[in-house]
Amino acid sequence: MRILMLGNSLTTANHMPDMLAELLTADVRVHARGGARLAEHLNPKTRNGALTQAALANEAWDFVVMQEMSHGPATSPAAYARSVAALSEAVKSAGAQPVIYGTWPYRAGCAKLVKLGMSHDDMSLRMAEAFAQAAADSGALLADVAAPFRAGSADELYAADGVHPSPAGSRLAALVLAETMGKGIRPWWTT
Repeated sequence: MRILMLGNSLTTANHMPDMLAELLTADVRVHARGGARLAEHLNPKTRNGALTQAALANEAWDFVVMQEMSHGPATSPAAYARSVAALSEAVKSAGAQPVIYGTWPYRAGCAKLVKLGMSHDDMSLRMAEAFAQAAADSGALLADVAAPFRAGSADELYAADGVHPSPAGSRLAALVLAETMGKGIRPWWTT
């Protein structure tokens, strides 16, 4: 299995792609930089865009995982949806299955959450709606990593900044992605 991951520090934190590779016995490649948006992968004039366009044109992939900037689906859902739609078309044209990496809302009380002027629940709802709509519109699989972050007390899943995942959060993300791609279905907690 060959997987291309497009994202930023939520993807690369704690070497999560290596965890995913081990879980699926897969070749996992990553095109990411801190703070990156998916739109970069559509623009061949950016470093990530050039790499992604070349990878889709010249290599065979089974899955392409798409992860947006941490608050993008909540604060810019229309732009997020456009990026997912365009990338999904490119991914499907290359013979691969697009996968949305549905990330989590910021931890309640986090300084960055306060700066956005949202509550944890509001950000969670906005992100869940954006991910579900983008998946439905694009035909992408949804790896809903946010679901277990919403369930019960998830403080141990966050790093100290309240935005990035802890090692346990990254491990959970790898497990959700592996289940989604390993079976090509939604994880058990979304049914």
